[in-house]
Amino acid sequence: MILTVTLNSALDVTYRVPALRPHATHRVTAVTERPGGKGLNVARVLAALGHEVTVTGFAGGATGRVVRDRLPDVTDALVQVSGTTRRTIAVVDERTGDTTRLNEPGPVITPAEWSAFQEAYTDLVAGAQAVALCGSLPPGVPVGAYAGLVRTARAAGVPVLLDTRGEPLRRAVAARPDLIKPSADELAELTGSHEPLRATLDARRRGARAVVASLGPEGLVAATPEGRWRATPPARLRGNPAGAGDSASAGLLSGLVDRLPWPQRLARAVALSAATVLSPAAGEFDRSVYEELVGRVAVTGEASAA
Repeated sequence: MILTVTLNSALDVTYRVPALRPHATHRVTAVTERPGGKGLNVARVLAALGHEVTVTGFAGGATGRVVRDRLPDVTDALVQVSGTTRRTIAVVDERTGDTTRLNEPGPVITPAEWSAFQEAYTDLVAGAQAVALCGSLPPGVPVGAYAGLVRTARAAGVPVLLDTRGEPLRRAVAARPDLIKPSADELAELTGSHEPLRATLDARRRGARAVVASLGPEGLVAATPEGRWRATPPARLRGNPAGAGDSASAGLLSGLVDRLPWPQRLARAVALSAATVLSPAAGEFDRSVYEELVGRVAVTGEASAA
């Protein structure tokens, strides 16, 4: 079982409009609603790949009930809270392919709710093959929360992927996660370096065992104990990039559980990310595109004993 953690879960609402214009009224051509938040997106992709997945985090209010009712084929271990789960709104301009996002704040988590989650998480980690800690922290959750969750997973001998940003990332890196997957901007914010390879090496020195940085449509760059690689898709695909990074995380976790060598993990991650750009909503991917691309991703670099 793979465990995904989404502390700031959401209901993702995507509107598609012919053209997005400021200060104008728009006729929406299509609406989709999906359980969202980075960890739930990761869980949906993992489930589609055939993995057994358990999701945890927080859910509350009417929006939280909708999220739980619409979860994919996963085990629901979300912790109920008194506040209301947030919504995220994505408006896709069909003319340009650009996406505008509006993210609501999450519910305020009480100390008792945070304690209840930590107890549930400790029990869930004991039965997991791998853990994904993903996304922002809702109000009330301490900024060092991910650092503590990383330590709990490491104490249980369970590999952990971390995908967050800012101070929560900075503190959690010091807890020595097995893998962090920041964007290039998030990595630069952490390390101060805007050169991706140098920044990945710096992040490893700060505590992360492996670092895979997303370069958007240009693929991924990775620094690991086994070597350094660059993975590039065969072509740039236009579409909705929402959730593409989460699909990459799912590919990396899937490859870890399947014991693939790093080049194959990276190829899977890049192909899933690209196939997500062509899907209507985050947490989904075009399977035919994925299967066509995974063997065409260019992975360059070298293995090492570093």
